[in-house]
Amino acid sequence: MVRSVLIDLLRLLPDKTYLSLKFYQEFGRFPNWKNPHTYSEKLQWLKLYDRNPDYTRMVDKHAVKKFVADIIGEEYVIPTLGVWDTPEEIEWDKLPNQFVLKTTHGGGNTGVVICKDKSTFDRKKAIEKLNDSIDTDLYKVWREWPYKDVPKRVIAEKYIEPNPETNDLSDYKFFCFNGEVKGLFVATERQNPNEEVKFDFFDENYKHLPLRQGHDHAKVTPPKPRNFELMKSLSAKLSKGFPHVRIDLYDLGDKVLFGEITFFHFSGLVRFEPEYWDKHFGDMITLPSKQK
Repeated sequence: MVRSVLIDLLRLLPDKTYLSLKFYQEFGRFPNWKNPHTYSEKLQWLKLYDRNPDYTRMVDKHAVKKFVADIIGEEYVIPTLGVWDTPEEIEWDKLPNQFVLKTTHGGGNTGVVICKDKSTFDRKKAIEKLNDSIDTDLYKVWREWPYKDVPKRVIAEKYIEPNPETNDLSDYKFFCFNGEVKGLFVATERQNPNEEVKFDFFDENYKHLPLRQGHDHAKVTPPKPRNFELMKSLSAKLSKGFPHVRIDLYDLGDKVLFGEITFFHFSGLVRFEPEYWDKHFGDMITLPSKQK
């Protein structure tokens, strides 16, 4: 009870004070706001001072689809099956046997529900998970301002089968800096209930990097995907004009599909191991003029 009240009080703090305390909690020091150097520091700076109104549309899992289709083509966008204001309004009978439900304002897998068979699908549990996600405010937790005004809705998408070459729906997350791909990591084992997700980092030429962040490496290094150069090209096009974004794509073997756009990877609050990489990626971010 005391901890809950303390958390609520902390969330009343101004963005800069709140982020300074969160940064100190993770790194044992306060961020250098006047002259940030590291990747982690610069992401906090961007949260405060890079207020491009287009960012809100780009983190909205429904609205971003038009943005992506206009730039790289609709063939890279996962088809939408429906959009509703609340989980209770989902039109189950209109959905196919397999589908994916997501909250439009959420990040990561916190608001994702996968149905592989409607005959055994637990609707009540799905509604509970989606409502929990709707009740989560990413802006208040991480002060990632683009999420502040995203409508909290539920979107249904076509279910995507894993890549037959890997038997996994590998997620390729490209680190982009104003239209240039400078690295990526591959998330694997997400379809395996017996394994925690694995992250493997690579440079822009798919050279494996001795870097860990948040998760262990896969036991077997993920091979270079067939569509690697295509994914790099698509990521470069989608990221042009932005100081830094992470573009997430799926390689299905015969085609590539867009996943999401993330402006604040891990919210800039997860350590790189070794620490060298925090400065390495930080050097690639050219900060824009303050917009606040």
